Amino acid sequence: MNIHHLELFYYVARHGGISRAVRHIPYGIQQPAVSGQMLALEDDLGVRLFERSPFRLHPAGEQLYAFVQPFFENLGAVEARLRAPAAPQIRIGASEVTLREYLPPLIQRLRRKHPQLRLSLQSGFTPQLLAWLQDRQIDLAIMPLEGRPPARVSSLRLLRVPLALLVPRNSRHHAAADVWSRGRVEEPLVTLPASEPIARRFQQGLRRRKIDWPPAIEASSLELITQYVANGEGLGLTVNLPGVVRGARVRVLPLADFEPVVVAALWHGRPAPLIRMVLEEAAAPGG
Repeated sequence: MNIHHLELFYYVARHGGISRAVRHIPYGIQQPAVSGQMLALEDDLGVRLFERSPFRLHPAGEQLYAFVQPFFENLGAVEARLRAPAAPQIRIGASEVTLREYLPPLIQRLRRKHPQLRLSLQSGFTPQLLAWLQDRQIDLAIMPLEGRPPARVSSLRLLRVPLALLVPRNSRHHAAADVWSRGRVEEPLVTLPASEPIARRFQQGLRRRKIDWPPAIEASSLELITQYVANGEGLGLTVNLPGVVRGARVRVLPLADFEPVVVAALWHGRPAPLIRMVLEEAAAPGG
């Protein structure tokens, strides 16, 4: 049996289905890939392991899960013991732009005070970050926050991030209001996935203006959005922060009358001393 197939089966069985498993697998893999590898595992074994919908383990699947569960559930503990001298002291999850633009100055200040501090940094979308935090795969999530955090999750608001539109440098639009001044937007919209608070906040603002502008392209990062706009694929949704938009072929149109997105630090339960140290530094003036 392929060991990687067994690992994927463990996540599928543990979380009750392929789509749920994808949200908890600690590395990037798409649902069709997991589904294909589960079919390959069943072909190798010559048995059906589970029903897809509604999800239910067959007897063979129950037997296999009972075998692999102790191994995969104990991997983290074994790794921690073996790598204790070099193990990161705190695991932080955030979006790529947060890791690139917001976190480096914070880390520099922390290292000046605590030179031995070790960090593990992991990028992901907002739903992934929240799932990783609740599964204890990360210690601290820095992510957009809408409303109240989930039960037993605490939060500290760090900054308000204004939204902006990206247009090609040669665009006839010189203000965001120009885009929908005729009541109908013709250009394609390039945005983050609909599950991201930035995209939801933008669509809420459009609805208040009675504007229908659904996404034409969903990109996996703000950098990709910038590139697609520069290539003439449409207009892009981004955030109006220094350093986020790079490139001479695009122009930023602030969305000053749209509600900004709140970015917060989230942690589970009572904060450990290391988390408190990071939070204090992040909340300090200039943090």
